Amino acid sequence: MNPPIIRTGHGFDLHRLVEGRKLILGGVEIPHHLGLLGHSDADCLIHALADSILGALALPDIGHHFPDDDPVNQGLDSSIILHKVISLCKERGFHIGNIDITLIAERPKLGPHLPRMRKNLSELLNTPEDCIGIKATTHEGIGALGKEQGIAAHAVCLLIKA
Repeated sequence: MNPPIIRTGHGFDLHRLVEGRKLILGGVEIPHHLGLLGHSDADCLIHALADSILGALALPDIGHHFPDDDPVNQGLDSSIILHKVISLCKERGFHIGNIDITLIAERPKLGPHLPRMRKNLSELLNTPEDCIGIKATTHEGIGALGKEQGIAAHAVCLLIKA
């Protein structure tokens, strides 16, 4: 019996906070007076996660698959990006072992929203909730993130091919 093939990937994404946009993280709309600016819905959590999976597969990042100069991607729901990435993962015989995500935002406080994000990702990925870690931290008032000018996300994934 051959041992499983295991791969890790890391993804990072950052978007500016602006007025007049919805704040969507992990596919969950969060009440806030600012939202993330981007060509798509700017869900930096899903973007970082998708890039971590693509990295583990040694494939180009989401900008290659969903370029921001393509009008088709204007306002795109990031769950579509995640579905495409999971499809690429399955085509190569891999499944998600686990993921770990850290959100960095001064405001709004994200803790109360993390369970809904986790549940939503579990459904989108068809992965048990106990294989999905999501944490939130602040930037302690330092730099652009600390001054509530943006939100960032780091994501790490483990892919397994049995």
